[in-house]
Amino acid sequence: MIMKKKTALVSVYHKDSIEKFVKDLVDLGWEILASGGTAKYLAEKGVKVRDVAELAGGKAILGHRVVTLSREIHAGLLARKGNKGDMGELGKLGIPFIDLVCVDLYPLEEAIAKSDASYESVIEATDIGGPTLLRSAAKGGRIVICDPADRDWVIGEIGKMGEIGEEKIRELAAKAEYVVAKYCLESAKFHSKKKYSGIVGEQVAETLYGENAWQVPGRLYSTKNDDPLALDKFQVLTEMAPSYNNLCDVDRMLQTITHLATAFDVNNIPAKYYGLAVKHGNCCGAAYGDDEIEVIKKVVEGDPRAIFGGLAMFNFDFGEEEAETLLTHLMDGGQRRLLDGIITPGFSEKALELSRRKKDKCRFIVNSALADISKNSLDREKRFRYVRGGFLIQPNYTFVLDFANPEVKVFGNQGDWGNWGNKGDLLLAWAVSATSNSNTITLVKDAKLIGNGVGQQDRVGCCELAIKRSKDAGHNTQDAVASSDSFFPLPDGPGTLIKAGVKAIFSTSGSVGDEKVQKLCQDKGITLVQLPDKIARGFFGH
Repeated sequence: MIMKKKTALVSVYHKDSIEKFVKDLVDLGWEILASGGTAKYLAEKGVKVRDVAELAGGKAILGHRVVTLSREIHAGLLARKGNKGDMGELGKLGIPFIDLVCVDLYPLEEAIAKSDASYESVIEATDIGGPTLLRSAAKGGRIVICDPADRDWVIGEIGKMGEIGEEKIRELAAKAEYVVAKYCLESAKFHSKKKYSGIVGEQVAETLYGENAWQVPGRLYSTKNDDPLALDKFQVLTEMAPSYNNLCDVDRMLQTITHLATAFDVNNIPAKYYGLAVKHGNCCGAAYGDDEIEVIKKVVEGDPRAIFGGLAMFNFDFGEEEAETLLTHLMDGGQRRLLDGIITPGFSEKALELSRRKKDKCRFIVNSALADISKNSLDREKRFRYVRGGFLIQPNYTFVLDFANPEVKVFGNQGDWGNWGNKGDLLLAWAVSATSNSNTITLVKDAKLIGNGVGQQDRVGCCELAIKRSKDAGHNTQDAVASSDSFFPLPDGPGTLIKAGVKAIFSTSGSVGDEKVQKLCQDKGITLVQLPDKIARGFFGH
């Protein structure tokens, strides 16, 4: 019995290296169909191919708008191998059974992202034949390749087994459907001016459970963008997966540390190193400086009680000394601090050994991009939030406090303002308050967070909580600075801070109580820095 040769259809926009994949198929005895541009490219590379135009009964038409959209091609993809009627009809029509499709799509997202994108330019970049081939191949149960990363392992499987298993075929089909769905969604969003929207992603991790143990399963999906600080770019070095809450905390820490680094960059305040510790997303420790060990110590000192069981993030590698400092600073009797996770650009083997908890409960998470956070590291993608029956979308948190902003107004003690060494402290307080659950008042002193009053229903309560947390942690609030994530409606909030010794406050303006707040600070000799609430309000985490 003579075995019929298998047939692959190849039609790719990005042609780099496609010849290797196709030559490998030819070496395995496959016949190749290719669309016009791909067929020409492969022929020039010495690959024997058959142009799909021969099968479709004519060359590309309508200025190359119609190439693979023919009943012959899709019959070859949709015919059922086990159906005698289908196979007999293919034979009568002289149509080959197509076993594999390798397709990528026109770069629609690139066309949409251009500043001068228009209806016409996007339409010309919209692929119809490619998505149709992928969907037909997926429905037909063919081997369908839409990701160049899959070519090598597919060739390896075919070389060993002569085919690939049904489960793998279904996985590839699902990926093709996902790619087409994402492609069509981008088109719908553009043409509807965002009337239609959505989000699609690929699962990259499974958490131990959701926010609570009974919320099973928890999953992390990636939208597969190029952001070097996207969560899918972080590597977990421990066997125990991060929890759902851990990943939420990492996302929040990235907001805080990138806002902090960006603010220092924008305001030309030098600092090499940044560190944070969080509990339930909100900072309980934060610091900046030019000495790694001092930064770690200041992070711990922020709130040694709250950091227990929390996560810490730093923009520098951890060696033995760094790990030892984080785990032992302020600990009594040789005890070691328990943390749920440490996130850095990298760890030495000794640092990992020192930091391990039983059952790997301290997650070590690395991403080299943390070492290079700058003004370009803010997350600028839209923020999605599920609500019952739908979802909310808003722009990301991209406001950065810039003291050179012409709308900045300074009241009260102007003398210290021009030569402040602790403008950096006010920026640290702002970065933490603007990325903590609103309402928030944040206290900073000597380059470290000393009190964070988050999530209160009134602003005086935020002030009182920040002061209490600071005193509970053993700090002296005299000469601290404070940041409020919105305006003070009355002078009672600033009055509470001033009584505690705060010497400078950042807040927004826009309240009926603005003049009274400004007068209080003027009378008390306190520096008050304000920007309009419509520009600088820092609400987060509603």
